[in-house]
Amino acid sequence: MYRVVQWATGAMGRTALRRIIDHDDLKLVGVYVYDGKKAGKDAGEIARRPLTGVLATNRVEDIVALAPDVVIHTPRIGHPYLREDDHVIRLLGAGINVISTAGFHYPDAHGTAYAGPLRAACLRGDSTLAGLGLNPGFIAERLAVMLTGMCAQLSSLASYEIADASGMKSPEFVFGTMGFGTNPESTDVTRGPLAKMFGELFLEVFHAVAAELGTTVVTVDPRHKTTVAPADMPIAAGIIRAGTVAATEWRWEAVFADQRRMVHSVTWTADPTLHGVRRRDAASWRIEIEGRPNIRLSMLIEDPDPAAPHTRAGADATVALALRAIPEVCAAPAGFFHMAGLSPHSDRFLPQAAT
Repeated sequence: MYRVVQWATGAMGRTALRRIIDHDDLKLVGVYVYDGKKAGKDAGEIARRPLTGVLATNRVEDIVALAPDVVIHTPRIGHPYLREDDHVIRLLGAGINVISTAGFHYPDAHGTAYAGPLRAACLRGDSTLAGLGLNPGFIAERLAVMLTGMCAQLSSLASYEIADASGMKSPEFVFGTMGFGTNPESTDVTRGPLAKMFGELFLEVFHAVAAELGTTVVTVDPRHKTTVAPADMPIAAGIIRAGTVAATEWRWEAVFADQRRMVHSVTWTADPTLHGVRRRDAASWRIEIEGRPNIRLSMLIEDPDPAAPHTRAGADATVALALRAIPEVCAAPAGFFHMAGLSPHSDRFLPQAAT
């Protein structure tokens, strides 16, 4: 039985909280909330479950005092990217393992100044930090990398995501953080704080993939673009006015030291049909690998309930990946966690032969 704290209770956090409460091998011992109005509420009330006797708190010291085996860390990603670091460092230093869906997938991508304090906290507390999720975390780093193992020769790999944001209810997130409804003639969201935050987050994807392939990143160049609304578009968070941003494609193109190339693209949209995708196929991914042979994979994640919010299936998958890793993370040595996968493409068998 693993003693677990759920950190944050937004849309992703409530999904995780329900899964923890329902799981036979997990014992919920605490809940951290950012909203002071939720402090003192029973976790069951927050998660729409029977009362648990576990009350939410907005005091980090309360969580540390619980000494859980692991914290499931699911705050909403925002800018600046490192805004959660102090909390995570405090937990790790206190000997608490952290599994986060909000970054920390490959901290060394940002250099020693960033990764050093996180690693030091792990060593100080004999704890492990794991960044796990669907994207980042799984699509490129595990699934695409695994597929390269079928290639006799490999020249490039690319991952593409389309996510339907029309069901998101938070105006602050959709119109603020995501930049929907912005006038592109006055504000270029692809060069603002959101672009910087996404650039820092997804930089880790490229470094993680490069490491799996036995190489390093030389360059990562942004190729972002926006799509404007052809007419007023009502969505759950409000109305996107005609001519303002209705979709953002966050796209990066990288070159590795071995001259292989990688593309990673994430499109958030108010209407998937703007991009030639049926709405029911909105939680979709494509992986394209060039080599011998070429490989094409399309993946759809959908909820069994057709009336469910578009984002629910993705949240379920993200949380499942995080919770499934609890035994491995708790048993791992102190430091940054690496999720073992199937063998990727390799030109040579011996490390010294590749140098």
